[in-house]
Amino acid sequence: MLRTGVWNAGAKRAKRRCEVPRWNQIMLRALYDWTMNLAASRNAVGALMAVSFVESSVFPIPPDTLLIPMVLADRAKAWWYAFLCTLTSVIGGLAGYAIGFYLFESIAEPLLDFYGYADRFSQFAVTYNDWGAWAVLIAGVTPFPFKVITIASGATKLSLPIFILASVIARSIRFFAVAGLLYVFGPPIRAFIEKRLGLVFTLALGLLIGGFIVARYAL
Repeated sequence: MLRTGVWNAGAKRAKRRCEVPRWNQIMLRALYDWTMNLAASRNAVGALMAVSFVESSVFPIPPDTLLIPMVLADRAKAWWYAFLCTLTSVIGGLAGYAIGFYLFESIAEPLLDFYGYADRFSQFAVTYNDWGAWAVLIAGVTPFPFKVITIASGATKLSLPIFILASVIARSIRFFAVAGLLYVFGPPIRAFIEKRLGLVFTLALGLLIGGFIVARYAL
């Protein structure tokens, strides 16, 4: 259950549209270009770990931006890069959980507002714990910002063991799938990963959840 006072649905917030301002878009594009440049630097591995960590709590650019070109440059290290992404992303998710749990009003709420998810989060936060594990799993493998879910998990006091387990499963699937496809198919699969893999994951999870729901009510 969401803690009392975490979300204040004032008139000003109610009238605000859920869209990212233009200056935010310019900033995000600059961050994307900067992240891409890190993939070609001699500190690429450290940058990959750092981006994977902060992306789970505050940073807007996904680690795939570095992971994809790094794997293509050295496919023999595909599994190592995927492991580093998974490990640091899960640890970063714990940082996001802590932000939501301890620093919601001072840090988490402004961050969600910056990314344009503040109002939408307030709409589903009340029932979040009913689907918390699924939310972590879905956000962990789809294009939905994982940081929103890590913060939401802390703000709504989702069970920490469940959060960690779902994070490990989701991020492993996400990064090892990307690394595996690149390892097997190389550069030709890059466009599919960047444009379609998130949709494939979303559809697969939708079918999985639908199957659970059908099985639950059919028995």
